[in-house]
Amino acid sequence: MAIAKEENSHLELNICHLYGNLLNTYGDNGNLLMLNYLGQKLRIKVNIEIVSIGDEFHKDDYDLIFFGGGQDYEQYIVSLDIQKKQDAIKRYIEKSGVILAICGGYQLLGHYYIEACGRKVSGISALDHYTLNQENSRFIGDVEIVSSETGEHYYGFENHQGRTFLGQNEKALGQVLKGYGNNGEDKTEGVIYKNVYGTYFHGPFLTRNTHFAYQLLTKALENKYKINLKIPISTDLQLK
Repeated sequence: MAIAKEENSHLELNICHLYGNLLNTYGDNGNLLMLNYLGQKLRIKVNIEIVSIGDEFHKDDYDLIFFGGGQDYEQYIVSLDIQKKQDAIKRYIEKSGVILAICGGYQLLGHYYIEACGRKVSGISALDHYTLNQENSRFIGDVEIVSSETGEHYYGFENHQGRTFLGQNEKALGQVLKGYGNNGEDKTEGVIYKNVYGTYFHGPFLTRNTHFAYQLLTKALENKYKINLKIPISTDLQLK
């Protein structure tokens, strides 16, 4: 059923900010501010909780996970701790839990990434991609992609040394029209697997792509409440 905005006040969204006290490069937590803003516009209560080093991840407690990026030192610390959470995160993913992962978070959901110094850092292999390094180079600049599924254009800013290659059962978030994307070779950017969305877009991503933020929020709510949440974006979700 479709529900009107005035009927939304009983709805509640619980968001896990995975390692939010360590991974927040380039203001990635602005994505959470955007989701909270949309929740206010839709009269939906949004709760955000950081799950970090030494904390247990309880998959049934959350409707959406945000997993940002960080510097090499912080990401390596996270890479060691997240191994203890990997089984719960994998079960969350396979039950169609919603995740937005940016840069380092995106890399850590895959098999591994290679640091600039050549050190191989293990991910949790929840998704089937891997990330190689570059020598004395980075992908930096504005990016524009188009979704092959919806035709929507997404805009962002990339700054990453890694070159990510997608694996089986993974689709790209979009095809690169401007910029480098995942690896500068195959014109892909980001990843989609079930309800997991990974990208190299910093900026933060959702403030420049309101439609995508709306899709994440409504997908998480539809999973939780088994409803069809339909509200006109052009009139109700316009940024002011």
